[in-house]
Amino acid sequence: MRKYGIFLLLVLSLFLLAGCSLEPPSWAKAKASGDLSNVKIGLSMSTLNNPFFVYLKDMVVKEADRQGFEVIVVDAQNDPAKQNNDVEDLIQQGVNALLINPTDSSAISAAVQTANGVGIPVITIDRAADKGEVASLIASDNVGGGKMAAEYIVDQLGEGAVVAELEGIPGTSAARERGQGFHSVADTKLKVVAKQAADFDRTKGLNVMENLLQGNPDIQAVFAQNDEMALGAVEAIAATGRDILVVGFDGSADALQAVKDGKLSATIAQQFDLIGQKAVQTAAEILQGKKVESNIPVPIKLVTKDDSQ
Repeated sequence: MRKYGIFLLLVLSLFLLAGCSLEPPSWAKAKASGDLSNVKIGLSMSTLNNPFFVYLKDMVVKEADRQGFEVIVVDAQNDPAKQNNDVEDLIQQGVNALLINPTDSSAISAAVQTANGVGIPVITIDRAADKGEVASLIASDNVGGGKMAAEYIVDQLGEGAVVAELEGIPGTSAARERGQGFHSVADTKLKVVAKQAADFDRTKGLNVMENLLQGNPDIQAVFAQNDEMALGAVEAIAATGRDILVVGFDGSADALQAVKDGKLSATIAQQFDLIGQKAVQTAAEILQGKKVESNIPVPIKLVTKDDSQ
């Protein structure tokens, strides 16, 4: 009787392990090359609490609709653990390709490798994944954009200007690369007296900027690694009545309006529509068995008040 009970426990354990497998069901297997019928794309966004990412999501859905693809959208809410779970759920739902906008470039690697293991192609958008096989990264030239921001500050205020930097979410390739580009110029031509993460968030940008202004009364300019932080910084600066140049990054609708109104000095504008379009088009090419570029850069541009009139 005891042996019979142990046998049942073993059978039950094997059953549960099989049920927890990330191997998708038979109907969720990768499509044959060239077959674009009933394509289902999984889109994992780092957050939908940011106008830039909402617009990017909309552009992906719009292009997918044009091509007759279904899109399942999930929001990681800036939580790396949730994003990994979201991607695993998308795999179980039978997606044919994954578009991932990583919350954390390192943490997302596990999910990418899981997708690799079951033959589902992965494309990252706006941010890279540190590990795993990514078919293509579609993003703006973040390094070039950071450099462009620093050069604009030098052009406006001259070498040696006192600058603060609002950094994005630590661990994201976008924050790392924008900072790298900025410091390639700023470290020799500007005086960076403070830098602190505000996690790409407007409210945090406001709060961090308030603290930086109190501790650094000589700040002449601010580079914020996205527009949301830049707009928060603008609000904090306005409360002091000081005249400080602020440069953002993204080219969101709110930021472009702030530039036009003379509240935000400039933004490094990404082309959201192209990023979304290229992501879906690249997925289609992969599913057709075509070779794609491992890195597809999307042009950026500096937008100032003169450009927004």
